[in-house]
Parts: sequence; C-alpha cells; structure tokens
Amino acid sequence: MNLHTLKPAPGSTKTNKRLGRGQGSGGSTAGRGHKGAQSRSGYHKKFGFEGGQMPLQRRVPKFGFKNNNKIYFKPINLDVLEELAKKTSTNLLSVQLMRDNGVVGKRDRVKILGRGELKTKVSVEAHAFSETATKAIETAGGNVTIAK
Repeated sequence: MNLHTLKPAPGSTKTNKRLGRGQGSGGSTAGRGHKGAQSRSGYHKKFGFEGGQMPLQRRVPKFGFKNNNKIYFKPINLDVLEELAKKTSTNLLSVQLMRDNGVVGKRDRVKILGRGELKTKVSVEAHAFSETATKAIETAGGNVTIAK
C-alpha cells in the first residue's frame, strides 16, 4: 500500500449536482420548483415566517408591563447577616463584603429585611432597609448606613 494508491471506499463520496447550468443539470428550474418567491433570485424568508400561518410571536398573547425606571433590590434577611458575621468574624458588614462572600451579585442593590434574629452587634451598610430590620439591628447594638 502506498500513499498515491489510497482512495475512498466505493460509494462513500458523491459529486454535488451543479444546478442552473443548462438542461443537462436537471431542467430549467434548477431544483427550485415553478414560480413563487422562492424560485426567484434574491429571495429571503422573514425571520419567524411559517408559510403564511400566523407566526408564533403573533399567536401568543402579550400582557404585562416592564417598568424601566424601577430599581430592583436583592433582599437579604437578618439571619443571613448573622451567619455572615460569624463566618467572617467582623462587625462591619458592607456591600463589598457581601459581594466577596457570594451573598449578592456584582451589580445587585441590597435591601436588608427583618426575617430572622440578629444577636451580634454589627454595623450594616446597604442600599435600603426595612423598618423591622433597622429596629432589630439597632436593638442588637449595631448601626445602619445607607450605601450610595
């Protein structure tokens, strides 16, 4: 066996049909059928076109409203703050500390909520606080700072 004698197995390769090159190449329509937009040159089907059937994006009803000016907060409860204070053994819980420990995401705005119990005296920095959370933090001896 030599390199120059190698060739593919019989029937494994096929030559492509050269369409649109005269009668010998498969007739006058070149595999496009007769008439209609798809037989013409420059045809481009619209995205989502379903052959004239009402397309999915028009069949599905639209409802609701998305307010682009609403500020969304990531809620963090007092029990999570308690665990974080024990884990990091610090009494200053800033937004950056929460990001570093994976409690909140990089771009999240943080709101502290009042579920759970806070026994540790901590100073908490966040973008917003609920009244119950503020009261619980201050009764535990800590203080509340609103971040920018």
